[in-house]
Amino acid sequence: MVKVHHLSRQDARRVAVRAQLLLRERPADLLTVARRLTLLQLDPVSAVAPSADLVAWSRLGPAYSPADLRAALDDRRLIELRALIRPAEDIGLYRAAMAVWPGSGELRDWQLGLRDWVLANDRCRREILDRLAKDGPLPSRELPDLCVKPWPSTGWTNNKNVTQLLDFMTGRGEVAVAGRKGRDRLWDLAERVYPDVPVRPADEAIQERDRRRLAALGIARSSGVTMPMEPATVGEAGEPAEIEGVRGEWRVEPRYLDEPFAGRAALLSPFDRLIHDRGRAQELFEFDYQLEMYQPAAKRRWGYYALPVLYGDRLVGKVDAKADRKGGVLLVNAVHQDVPFTAAMTAAVDEEIASLAGWLSLDLRHTDN
Repeated sequence: MVKVHHLSRQDARRVAVRAQLLLRERPADLLTVARRLTLLQLDPVSAVAPSADLVAWSRLGPAYSPADLRAALDDRRLIELRALIRPAEDIGLYRAAMAVWPGSGELRDWQLGLRDWVLANDRCRREILDRLAKDGPLPSRELPDLCVKPWPSTGWTNNKNVTQLLDFMTGRGEVAVAGRKGRDRLWDLAERVYPDVPVRPADEAIQERDRRRLAALGIARSSGVTMPMEPATVGEAGEPAEIEGVRGEWRVEPRYLDEPFAGRAALLSPFDRLIHDRGRAQELFEFDYQLEMYQPAAKRRWGYYALPVLYGDRLVGKVDAKADRKGGVLLVNAVHQDVPFTAAMTAAVDEEIASLAGWLSLDLRHTDN
C-alpha cells in the first residue's frame, strides 16, 4: 500500500521553499540553479531587472552577474526554448514531442488548425530553412514572408506570419533561438543550436519532466488547470500527500521532508516559480498576489511590478520598487506588509532591498518616507 504523507501547511511550505533553493545556504552557481528549477522564464518587462536575472539573484545573491547568464547562453550550456531558458542537456526530453508536432493520437480541432496553417504555408517554411542554412543566425525581420495564408488573430500576433511560423517551427524542432541582439531573437537551424543528446522516448520523457518539475516545486497537484508556458502539475511523480486544511490530493518530493530548514528573507520576481501558480500560493502560503502592471494606476493595490517578499517559510508582503537607471536610483515606493513585521523581519527585508540596490549598482531611495 502506497504511503500517504500527512503534512501541515508549514510542512508543505518548507518543502516548497527547499525545492526552490531559497534557504539561508545559497546554491553554488547559476547552472546549479537552472538545473534544479528546470527553467528561467524570460519576460520583456524589466521594471526592476529582467525576470530571469531577478530569479537567479534571489537564489545566488550579489555573487550573481547577468553576464553569467549571457555567457551560459552563448556557449550553449543553457538554451532558450519557447521563452524559457533551460539546461541544454534537457532538450532530449522535448525532441520526441517535436517529432510528432502538433501532437500524437487523435488531434483536437485547434491542433488540426495549426497543422493545416503550417501546411498551407509550406513554401514559406522551406524558404526560411534555406535562408537560415545559408545566412543564419538571423532576426525574424530578415526572413521572407511568403505565406499565402495569413495568421489570423484578434491579438498582437495578427498578420505576424513569420513570427508565428517560427514559433511553430520551433515546436517542430526545425529552428531554435541561437541568441539575441538586444531584444531581437536570432534564429538558426535547430541542429546547429541544440546539443547532440539522446532523445528520450515520448512517454519516458513526460515522466522525467514531471519528476524534475516536482523536484523544482517540492509539492504540487497531480492534475489541474492548464498553465501557460509550463505545467504546474506533476502527474504521478513523487509520493501522495494530504495537506491539513487544504482540499485535494497532492504529490510531494519525499527527499525534502526530513531536511533541516533554515530560511531567510528574499525578494522574488513576479514570475518566480514559488508564486507563479497563484492558486497554489494562496492554498499553501495564504498569499494573495496579482501582477498589476496591466491595471490602471488607481486600481493597483501593491504597485506596477511589486516583488513578493519571502521570510522563512511565509510570504509576508510585497515591495513596490522601480529601477530608475537614468537617475541612478532604485525607488522603493512602498513596503506592503501582509502581516505585521517584527523588528527582525523589517531588518532582514531592508537588508535585501539594500542588497538589490547594490547588485543593480543603484542608489537606494525610499519615496514613502
